[in-house]
Amino acid sequence: MASGSNGNAYYIEADGQAILVDCGLSCRQISIRAKRQKIDLRNVKAVFVTHEHSDHIRGLRSFCEKYGVDSYMTAGTAAKSRQFYLPQKPAIAINYDSETKIGPFTVYCFEKSHDVEQPCSFRVEAHGISIGVFTDIGCSCEGLRKHLALCHAAFLESNYDEEMLWKGKYPQYLKERVASDRGHLSNVQAAAIVREVNPPHLHTLILSHLSADNNHPLIAKKAFEEFTDHIRVMHASRFEAGLVYEIGESPDENK
Repeated sequence: MASGSNGNAYYIEADGQAILVDCGLSCRQISIRAKRQKIDLRNVKAVFVTHEHSDHIRGLRSFCEKYGVDSYMTAGTAAKSRQFYLPQKPAIAINYDSETKIGPFTVYCFEKSHDVEQPCSFRVEAHGISIGVFTDIGCSCEGLRKHLALCHAAFLESNYDEEMLWKGKYPQYLKERVASDRGHLSNVQAAAIVREVNPPHLHTLILSHLSADNNHPLIAKKAFEEFTDHIRVMHASRFEAGLVYEIGESPDENK
């Protein structure tokens, strides 16, 4: 639905049921984007939240209350979130290294490195197919490597080009925050993770959370050129919903 500092939301569907990972756009904007891609938001059964920054929870309250769905997040995320973003119905607490089953989905939660309280990433599995949502990460970790290795498709952060960041207009403290181990992954860092893990099943990679000031889709994709003979590499937009893709076990099953 969107991926960037102005809002994040990722829609995953199986058997006519769906989940959202993050809900950082207004409910109205999510509805507009879903309609353009012929997505029925009544399919959504739950929203999983990675952390408390507003670009990940801005529309959470209105969406959950409109569609009558539960939100899932760590206790730390719930405690640090601005209350007017949280639904009146308390969030369901999830823990690191937990599994949550909803309809056809098993949602795996694991720790990530980011400058917030108890942040997490998710791998979503249904019928043996795994899709990862791995954004807002400052550095690689055992959990990221483990879960990426199991993915057929993944949203992977490729936030900034290092030269653009350090020569750009951000104040020094913000540059250092972005580049820190609790900030974001650069194009080079993200590509290095894929190279290191060499995921055996991965055939679709969606570069995500690209900076509007310190990156460009063509620059980000160039960092992943070495993988394009066996991995379909694309980028997620901050401005509009992406196309709907059907993910199978192999690239031949994709639509």
